[in-house]
Amino acid sequence: MPDFMFEYEAIAEGLTPVAGIDEAGRGPWAGPVVAGAVILDINEAPDDLRLGLDDSKKLPQKKREHLFGLLQNHATYGVGIASVEEIDRLNILAATMLAMQRAVADLGAAPGIALVDGNRAPDLACPVKTLVKGDGRSLSIAAASIIAKVTRDRIMADLAEAHPEYGWQRNAGYGTPEHRKALAIHGITHHHRRSFKPIRILLEG
Repeated sequence: MPDFMFEYEAIAEGLTPVAGIDEAGRGPWAGPVVAGAVILDINEAPDDLRLGLDDSKKLPQKKREHLFGLLQNHATYGVGIASVEEIDRLNILAATMLAMQRAVADLGAAPGIALVDGNRAPDLACPVKTLVKGDGRSLSIAAASIIAKVTRDRIMADLAEAHPEYGWQRNAGYGTPEHRKALAIHGITHHHRRSFKPIRILLEG
């Protein structure tokens, strides 16, 4: 389970506030990539938030939604989004870094340090520490992973209302058999990432 060890280390060095950063949606064939940034005051967090946080992918949807609501009330958070057009123009890694920068800008408070999930860091005005599998190691990153995933899942559910045949409310734009079948029948939409190989192959006929 994630803990607050990395945050305490940063606080001991005078690097406050500490922001955790994570993203959702690097792999899907459709939809934007979304990043979350969270400044978490662990001493003020209610028990069900402090004890419930974990990598968002390990949590059932109902629990993610519950934690998302708690974070809205008990943390400072920001959201950054990079569009499908930006993904296709920049590439998915650069678009992810852009979404992370936007999430930090959306915090409204300048972090003293950012803890970032993974091994690649966005260019920020503050020091950055990358943590591989950080959403399972740092409570702040776990919180950011929940903000990012719930936000993106809601975006994809909204897009699914206009394009129900792709099942995005269930598959979030990933290349599931349901999504593949719909692409074969209905073709691509402007929400699909044309730079991704499966979509590019369809475009090339």
